[in-house]
Amino acid sequence: MAPFSTFLFLILLIVPLCSATLGIQYYDQTCPRAEDIIYQTIRNASFFDPKVPARILRMFFHDCFIRGCDASVLLDSTPENKAEKDGPPNLSLGAFYVIDAVKTNLEKACPATVSCADIVAIAARDVVAMSGGPYWNVLKGRKDGRVSRANETVNLPAPSFNTSQLIQSFANRGLGVKDLVALSGGHTLGFSHCSSFEGRLHNFSAVHDTDPSLNAVFAQSLKQKCPKPNSDRNAGQFLDPTSSVFDNNYYKQIISGKGVFASDQSLLNDYRTGLIVKAFANDQTVFFREFAASMIKLGNVGVLENAEVRLNCRAVN
Repeated sequence: MAPFSTFLFLILLIVPLCSATLGIQYYDQTCPRAEDIIYQTIRNASFFDPKVPARILRMFFHDCFIRGCDASVLLDSTPENKAEKDGPPNLSLGAFYVIDAVKTNLEKACPATVSCADIVAIAARDVVAMSGGPYWNVLKGRKDGRVSRANETVNLPAPSFNTSQLIQSFANRGLGVKDLVALSGGHTLGFSHCSSFEGRLHNFSAVHDTDPSLNAVFAQSLKQKCPKPNSDRNAGQFLDPTSSVFDNNYYKQIISGKGVFASDQSLLNDYRTGLIVKAFANDQTVFFREFAASMIKLGNVGVLENAEVRLNCRAVN
């Protein structure tokens, strides 16, 4: 086992300590139309590709969880370096072209002003709001990082995690138990390929072929979509029956034993998280309020204030 000092160093490597001061009005003088440009571009892209909202929201999570909210997830790999976007958990993000379009439009209006990190944070808010979820004021002023390493994506919370592992992963980033449960609600948007949950469906344990925490009828439907062996790489399951609408159905699914990921279902049966799951399932207004608060908190993780504003989100200046 690694010594504690080594472990602490790894945590600091994953998420830099942050004392940056962000502000709602950061671009009011330098790029007053910034948020409108971002919204219009994201809305148009979502109209042509309904997968965009879920992918942008996930992109924000994955960016902030590795090295903080510094747009490191947007950097392309180079011959010398394999970047975060090419790490296994990020191969299905697939909406980088939308951020490119936003950046192109912003550079025309306000050259070298709006950071890629701020674009991702604002875009995440916009996709939630345009999908029927809450709206919040995004704090702005992040700068863009220059380091992106695919091997660091192993530090993203996995769909197989139990609640204790999830709590530790979020705590490493200064996020609490309520933040964990609220931000997990982002799974109300989106789809998962079989590979992220098929371990629950086949040879689960020496005693159970299928994860017993799964609703039996739901488990059978998942097995039909994800047979073993499975030759369809595109097969999978929506994480919520209203997967294009941001609502609290995700929590209702968990209470019914229909959480797709083991990590999601584990939240119900842990004394630290179960009551919060039930509260969010019972009251969408409470969920929306807590989700917005936790997104603001997540957006403060590992922020860089004295770095660059990339001219191209895919490459350092």
